[in-house]
Amino acid sequence: MNSNQNPENKFKAPLYEAMVAHQAQNPVSLHVPGHKSGQGLLAEGAPFLEHIMSIDYTEITGLDDLHHPEGVIMEAEQLAAACFGADETHFLIGGSTVGNIAMISAVCERGDVILVQRNVHKSVIHGLMLAGAKAVFIAPSVDPETRLATSVHIDAVKQALQQYPEAKALFMTNPNYYGMGVHLAPYAELMHAQGKMLLVDEAHGAHYGFHPEVPTSALSQGADAVVQSTHKMLTAMTMGAMLHLKGPRINREAIRRLLGMLQSSSPSYPIMASLDLARKRMHTEGEAWLSEGITLVKEFRYKVDQMNRFHYFPREFPASQSEAYETADPFKVTICDVTQTLSAAELKERLEEQGIYVEMSDGRHVLLVFSPASSQKDLDKVIGVLANICLDVPAQKKELHAPISNILKLPYYTQISSPIVFDLREISREGREVGTYRQVSVEDAVGKRSADMVIPYPPGIPYLYPGEVITDTVAEALLQLAANGIKFQGTEFGQTHKLKVYT
Repeated sequence: MNSNQNPENKFKAPLYEAMVAHQAQNPVSLHVPGHKSGQGLLAEGAPFLEHIMSIDYTEITGLDDLHHPEGVIMEAEQLAAACFGADETHFLIGGSTVGNIAMISAVCERGDVILVQRNVHKSVIHGLMLAGAKAVFIAPSVDPETRLATSVHIDAVKQALQQYPEAKALFMTNPNYYGMGVHLAPYAELMHAQGKMLLVDEAHGAHYGFHPEVPTSALSQGADAVVQSTHKMLTAMTMGAMLHLKGPRINREAIRRLLGMLQSSSPSYPIMASLDLARKRMHTEGEAWLSEGITLVKEFRYKVDQMNRFHYFPREFPASQSEAYETADPFKVTICDVTQTLSAAELKERLEEQGIYVEMSDGRHVLLVFSPASSQKDLDKVIGVLANICLDVPAQKKELHAPISNILKLPYYTQISSPIVFDLREISREGREVGTYRQVSVEDAVGKRSADMVIPYPPGIPYLYPGEVITDTVAEALLQLAANGIKFQGTEFGQTHKLKVYT
């Protein structure tokens, strides 16, 4: 048994404690970084950055090395594995992005087939590019009430396995941006029965499994490798994430080697310390802390109900009645003006005018992300502003365009795609050679192959992949997204309303 599985060790934060102990010695820094523990900081930055820069260290004696951990970083990662239910955990200082790329690259060699839930984050596509793998995309279910893409149905996965028995793994995103997900155990059992792996992007679910009113974690349901953005719902600093491995199927040595290549050789010690402390909080008081947050969100839902103006979803916990999803995160509250007086963009703007900044809006919904760290003061302000909107903007029911979401709805895609190659060499060639693609109007792009990865952002889920044929339905949807104020990455479409297509 690993010594860090001792229940008493959960109260330690070995990396953070070592950093604080080093700082207490008032050491002279003759090593990088150049700010010398904040001594070089401009005075105007001191109120915000002075303390964090005082422990912004590098791989000096006593503080271990992320790329070859033998001391306090190794202890901190072992404690994280014990806390989150993994056999092995790696700290990520580049967000879940680096974990997604590492998982795919560890499983797939060039030309290998992998089954992929279509509405994945762009980092998954980048992982496929780097690996040179072939993706068989499985279209997600669409929730009939919200018209949002959720997860893939297990029957579709079975069909994909019959068509492509050579597939190495299934890659799923669970939960989605809105907190909607499925029970993963049947998917893990299906894949394992055929000697294949289940890889899960659980970026929004680092708090899963710590309270009976939140869904169970992917690891506890049999996933082989899981990435979590510890900064999204827990208390790590932005870019702080973890990659958890469990079971004998995933090549752990390959993961270590890939992370050594993909992660910075100068990792952020403050980010790693925040991961250590986020783990300690969940290890020692996770359920109680989540209970406080859940109570607060329940109060919010109750008060919104009293207004009779705003609809929110999901409405039931821990399970949903929708056919498209089975689990829901209580901390994600998605609201809309049920009278249709205010569009999502207008509601978002009115909230921001009062200093309330939401996660995102799409054509119909505004996504509010609470966490266990949300305060009663936060809740009271939001409720007060929503109540004032009810008074200041009388309900005037009006006809709106059909709701468009910037999450993939995909009613026009085949359930199971043919294998699509995302080859980095092809992408590099495009950058070197003139004439491989040209920009055309959306109307002229119909029937041609996209040279762009068109990504409505947030949440960063590609709507079009390079090499895909652009249909008239896709073109129309992109124009409607732009009309609703959605921004785009990976393309100039948002500014020009033109798309790059292969010649």
